Amino acid sequence: MLAFVNINSSKNGEVNRFLSKFYNHNLKIKENNWEKKFSNPIEIAELIGVYIDNIEDYDISLWFSLDDGIIVKVDSSNANEIIKYLYERFPY
Repeated sequence: MLAFVNINSSKNGEVNRFLSKFYNHNLKIKENNWEKKFSNPIEIAELIGVYIDNIEDYDISLWFSLDDGIIVKVDSSNANEIIKYLYERFPY
């Protein structure tokens, strides 16, 4: 299974606003839900870090999965531990 991240919002345009800033390019995402699969789960750590650093500026939520059937919501109370875990589990 590929790891994936899901970002969603109840506010129109909010997912696009966050991801356009993250990727430094206007992505023109129209949906309020975005999902991306990652073959290298370490890439998720950067996205989580940026999400947490800007959590007050966006009305979005971020979820991720590394294993079938386990989906974890990222928030300010667990982000650091998740990032550490990603680097421990995938040290390449």
